[in-house]
Amino acid sequence: MKRKMRNWIKKGMILAVAGMILLSGAGLPAMRAMAAPDVSGNNNDLGPAPNDSQMEAAKSELATHANNLIVINSLTGSDKQKILDMLEEARHKVGSDYNHAGGYEEMRAYVSSVISMMDAVISAIPSSTSDFLSLADTYQTPTVKYGQAVTIVLPVVNLSTAEIRDVMIKPHVSNLVNEWPFEPSSAGTTRNILSFPPYDNKKNMEVVRQDVSFNFVVRSDVKSGYYPLKFDLAYTRNGKVEKAELTTYVKTIGKADSGSLDDGGEGDETQKSKPRIIVTGFETMPGDVYAGSTFTITIHVQNTSRSDSVRNVLFNMQAKEEGKDEDSKFAAFLPTSGSSSVYVDSIAPGASKDLVIEMSAKSDLAQKPYVLDVNMKYDSAEAVDLTDTASVSIPILQEQRCETGDAEVTPSDITVGGQANIMFDVYNTGKTTLYNVWVKFEGESITGGDSFLGTISSGETGSVDAMVTGAAATMDDGKIKAVISYENESGVVSTVEKELELFVMEEMMGEFTDDMMGIEGDMGDMGEMEGGGKKFILPIVLVVIVLAIAGIILFRIRRKKKKEQEELEADLKALDETDNGGYKRY
Repeated sequence: MKRKMRNWIKKGMILAVAGMILLSGAGLPAMRAMAAPDVSGNNNDLGPAPNDSQMEAAKSELATHANNLIVINSLTGSDKQKILDMLEEARHKVGSDYNHAGGYEEMRAYVSSVISMMDAVISAIPSSTSDFLSLADTYQTPTVKYGQAVTIVLPVVNLSTAEIRDVMIKPHVSNLVNEWPFEPSSAGTTRNILSFPPYDNKKNMEVVRQDVSFNFVVRSDVKSGYYPLKFDLAYTRNGKVEKAELTTYVKTIGKADSGSLDDGGEGDETQKSKPRIIVTGFETMPGDVYAGSTFTITIHVQNTSRSDSVRNVLFNMQAKEEGKDEDSKFAAFLPTSGSSSVYVDSIAPGASKDLVIEMSAKSDLAQKPYVLDVNMKYDSAEAVDLTDTASVSIPILQEQRCETGDAEVTPSDITVGGQANIMFDVYNTGKTTLYNVWVKFEGESITGGDSFLGTISSGETGSVDAMVTGAAATMDDGKIKAVISYENESGVVSTVEKELELFVMEEMMGEFTDDMMGIEGDMGDMGEMEGGGKKFILPIVLVVIVLAIAGIILFRIRRKKKKEQEELEADLKALDETDNGGYKRY
C-alpha cells in the first residue's frame, strides 16, 4: 500500500513539473537548455543589436516602399498623408528604439509590420469571372452595417462583339453567415436585361453600361470583413444559352460580439474563412495594345484578409483560347519569356502586390477585348494549396492599312479650263473597317475632283472616278497629289498620299483668234489696195498652229531630257558613294 502511495506521489510530481513546463511555453527545448546552461556569462540567445548600416538600410527600405505605393497608385490627399505619417514615425522608431541586444530581429519584424500597414491603405475593387458580361470600373465597394437595409447596384457591361439577349442575374444565396452577409429571405427576385447591344469602344463606358439593383437586409449576426457576393448569370449569345458568374465584394460592420470573417467566431475553427486574393486593377504599357505587338501588363492584387498572411503565392496568367474548332484554337496572348507564372513569397494582411509580365499579342487577332485569367495558388496559416481565380479584359486594336492601285489619267495634258478623268482603286488591306473615306486632289494647276467613298470593309475595294479641271498653267514638273483620308472606330483620321502626273497649258486658241483677227484686218486693207489679199489668211493660220504644236513638242522633249539628266546624276552619285565606301579612287 505504501509502495502504491509512493508511486502515485511520484507520478503526480512528474505531471506537475510537465504542466509547469508546458504552461511556461518552454517545452522540451527549454528543458535541454536548463540542463546545459550558458556558463560564459554572455546572453547570446537574444541575438545582436543592429549597427548603423542596418538601421539606415531599414529606413531606406521603408522610404522606397512608401514612395512606390504613392507613385504606382497615384495616391493623393488623406491616403498619401497616412503613408507619409507611417513612414515618418517608423524611421524615427528604427533609429532610436532598437539599439540593444536582440534589437535587430525586433527591428526587422517592426519594418515588416509597417510595410503591411502601408499596403492596407490601398482599397479593393470587384472582379469578374465572365468572358463577356463584366462589371464596369465605376463600381465602388460599399460598406454596410448589421441590420441595415441596403441596395446593391451592379453596373453591368457587355464586352462581346455580338448582341446578348435575355440576361438573367440571380444572387447566389447561402444560409451560412460566413458565406452570405444578408438575410436569405431578403434575397429578392431574379433581375432581367432584355437586350445588350454589342461592345462599342467609341462610346464611353458610362453610356453602354446597364445598372441592375438588388435590395437586401444585412444579417444581425453578420461578421465584420469583406464578403464576396456571387451572382449567377444566364444569357443568350449567337442563338445559344450560356452561363457565367459575376463576383464583387461588400465590406460589413458587425456587432462587437459577432466576430470577424478572419477569426471565424469563438471556438469555431472549422468556420474560419480563408484569406482571399483579389485583382484590384491593371494597366498596360503601352496603353493601346495592337495585334502583333509586345506589351507589358501590370496587374495589382491584394490580400483582403485583415489578420492572415498568404505564403508561397503562385500566379499563372492564362489567356482565353480563341477559334471556331478544336484544331484552330489558340491563346490570344503568349509570354515573351516562355513562362506565364509569377511567384510571390508572401503577401501581408491587407497588403497589395504588383505582378509584371511581358506578353505578345497574336498578329491575327480581331479588334475586340480579350480575357486574361489570373489563376492563384497559395498557402495560409490554416491551410495549403488554396486557389482563386480572377480575370482582366484587355482591348486589342488592329493597325489600319490602306493601299492604292495604279492611276489612269486621261488625257495627261489639258489646257486651262479643260478636264481630265482620274481613276484608281483604294484597297483596305488591314483587318479593320475604314470609315468616312475621302479622296481629294491637291495642286496649284487643278481644282475639283473630290470624291467620297464612304465605308470600306476589311479586304474590300473602293473605286475613284473623278474629273479635275485645269485652273492654271503648270509651272513645275506637273505633279499633283491625291490625298486619301479615313477614320478608325474612335474617329481618329489618317491619310495616305498618291502622286499623279498631269500637265496644264495655257489656252492658245484665244490668242490665235486675236492675232488672226488683226492679221485679217491688215489683209483687209491690203485687199482694198491690191484686191483679193484675203487669200493669204489660211496659210498664216496654219503656220501659227504648226508653231504652237512645235512648241509643245519642244517643251515635252526638254522635260524628258531634264528628267533623264536628273536620273543620270542620281545614278552617278550612288555609284560614287559606292566606290568611296568600297575602294579608293585615283
